[in-house]
Amino acid sequence: METYYVSSLWCVPRHFFDQLGETDQSNCLFCRGSAVWSRVSEPLHIYIYIFVCCYINVLLNIEYSLFLNDIIEDDKECFSLSVSGARSLSMTAQLQAQVQTKSKKTLARPGVKNIVLVEGVRTPFLLSGTTYADLMPHDLARAALQGLLHRTGLPKDAVDYIIYGTVIQEVKTSNVAREAALGAGFSDKIPAHTVTMACISSNQAMTSAVGLIAAGQCDSVVAGGVEFMSDVPIRHSRKMRKTMLSLNRAKTLGQRLSLIGSIRLAHLSPELPAVAEFSTAETMGHSADRLAAAFGVSRIEQDEFAVRSHTLAKQAQDAGLLQDVISFKVPGRDIVSKDNGIRPSSMEQMGKLKPAFVKPHGTVTAANSSFLTDGASAALIMSEEKALAMGYKPKAYLRDFVYVSQDPKDQLLLGPTYGTPKVLERAGLTMSDIDVFEFHEAFAGQIMANMKALDSDWFGQTYLGRKSKVGAPPMEKFNLWGGSLSLGHPFGATGCRLVTTVAHRLQKEGGQYGLVAACAAGGQGHAMVIEAYPQ
Repeated sequence: METYYVSSLWCVPRHFFDQLGETDQSNCLFCRGSAVWSRVSEPLHIYIYIFVCCYINVLLNIEYSLFLNDIIEDDKECFSLSVSGARSLSMTAQLQAQVQTKSKKTLARPGVKNIVLVEGVRTPFLLSGTTYADLMPHDLARAALQGLLHRTGLPKDAVDYIIYGTVIQEVKTSNVAREAALGAGFSDKIPAHTVTMACISSNQAMTSAVGLIAAGQCDSVVAGGVEFMSDVPIRHSRKMRKTMLSLNRAKTLGQRLSLIGSIRLAHLSPELPAVAEFSTAETMGHSADRLAAAFGVSRIEQDEFAVRSHTLAKQAQDAGLLQDVISFKVPGRDIVSKDNGIRPSSMEQMGKLKPAFVKPHGTVTAANSSFLTDGASAALIMSEEKALAMGYKPKAYLRDFVYVSQDPKDQLLLGPTYGTPKVLERAGLTMSDIDVFEFHEAFAGQIMANMKALDSDWFGQTYLGRKSKVGAPPMEKFNLWGGSLSLGHPFGATGCRLVTTVAHRLQKEGGQYGLVAACAAGGQGHAMVIEAYPQ
């Protein structure tokens, strides 16, 4: 009599198959539970057996990845039909073709509106003082908005709201979102406002858009950010400002002459905007240097990470992976189509630079820090229903997000460490579920310090209230197309770049979940989970 061996490869109740023959429990590589192996004496039973397995798993909505080629070598007996004698039939190409790739659960929730990223674009990010030097912030924001309109074919009156993020505001265009929208040709009936939250300003713009859509106020929102460091507002001293305002109010010539006579040379000293904490008076670079020292991050580690960032960014740029970058004709200059801060270097060259903040023994240098950057970004965010009704194919779902804040003195740049476990908990995911990580790279030392904090049981227990560490993202999933160290960091625009990059990487790499995390001035931070849209 011929004997047939098959495996269910699923977790199914043992008693269910007792009627088919003898069974025993074995460890299942796929579901990490118990699999049922059955020996049946009739060929017909094989088909009954397989049909029942499939039917049960359809009901349970469970899908498993069956990498049969690997398993065949380990246990051919489980996947072949042993006929009397030495005759056996190996897996055929037809059966291998039926093997489905791994699919995780979706984060869609009953009764909760799905919100999608339809498209994201940005101007090339350029070093401050270069090609964009003669523009204004709203010029860059307008270019990003026009690029979004061009790429999507979106009717200019089809948007319900526009939100932009920025940090150092141009006083002439304090609501840069409105000025840029009008300049880009959007309907003047579309409201617009500007938000600021340091380096996560465009993250705030995007999540504000998500909130408007989730609340049913809007179906379609454009969110973005802009920063223009080539021409920042420089003020007179406080004493000079007071004198000038008093002059404006003076009613007699004598009063005016008296005020003019009170002006001293010290009054003419200008006030420059400082990249420093108001509450601590400490520059961010100085704080990054202290943070690196606190977590034992060496100069070599920081330089190696910076080299990695520039190298990966150059590879991505050359391979055409930076799809969000749009070409921009700068008035009076050439067309700009690439980021100009990507400069791969060697460890030897990096080692020649002196500390930039804590001198002479600091470890943070100009080369392992993000540079002052001009640039703008824009993203089209819609309810899934609206996007599909307009004929768009979304790039990704925007899922759970959190904002965090902590001590701005000693934990200024640890936003990703605090935000990551919180957003994963909200989404019901673990670090191993995430396929793509995109963290904002303010400084190489900041990134490495966050990695060590995430991978520290002590930090997890002491500061995060956890029983053990969160775990550091694996480097093979982390910032694979470069980051802020190499691509540039326009304060108000980086958040949109991070989210759009995650969406593009998920499409390219076939992943399902991505995680964005960023630190910001004030000891604040942000994290968001993004889910790939089914292709």
